[in-house]
Amino acid sequence: MDIINVVLADDHVLVRDGIKALLEDQSGVVVLAEASNGKEALDVVGSNQPHVLIVDIRMPELNGIEVVREINKTYKNIRTLVLSMHDSEEYVLQAIQAGADGYLLKGASKKEFLKALNKVASGGKYFTGDVSAIIMNNFVNGNTATIATAKKNPVDLPFKLTKRERQILDLVLQLKNNKDIAEELQISKRTAEVHRFNLMKKLEVKNLMELSNKAKEYGLSN
Repeated sequence: MDIINVVLADDHVLVRDGIKALLEDQSGVVVLAEASNGKEALDVVGSNQPHVLIVDIRMPELNGIEVVREINKTYKNIRTLVLSMHDSEEYVLQAIQAGADGYLLKGASKKEFLKALNKVASGGKYFTGDVSAIIMNNFVNGNTATIATAKKNPVDLPFKLTKRERQILDLVLQLKNNKDIAEELQISKRTAEVHRFNLMKKLEVKNLMELSNKAKEYGLSN
């Protein structure tokens, strides 16, 4: 996709202005129109037929979740990215079940925001780390409705772990040292050290405490 056409829906003018300025600074993105409430968002989407609707949850008239649900019923080719300050489980699950293609928190970095937009625009799914943890926890707890939706909308973590790195992560969180890990996985100590180094680098952590916290954040620990 050469150009990504976007509609912004948020009831805060300053928020819309900030997002618009960020997007207009990108060569491959065009902001077609803006909306300040849910009903206006549906009208603007219908008139402009964007590739992606970026929508807040808390809006007058219709909230963002209702807008996403209606978009999915009416416009099968329009993608939806929820951009919200809310990371509560209730909002996240409702948005996913409504058919949102992505869910990003307003505190996300510019880099992650643009990554999410491009991923969603190209037909993929993007759920930020905190949201991914909620989805994974629902898998563990057997929430079948969420599981069915999540299977259709696979989680896109900011990093990819190999099967071996997941094994290493589990063992590190059990406070195993490199020698113990090597023995358990029947690999050399040097190989265990390399996997552990790569794991720490991918998760952008420097010590065990940071690793443990990041694993909990992304729902990767028991």
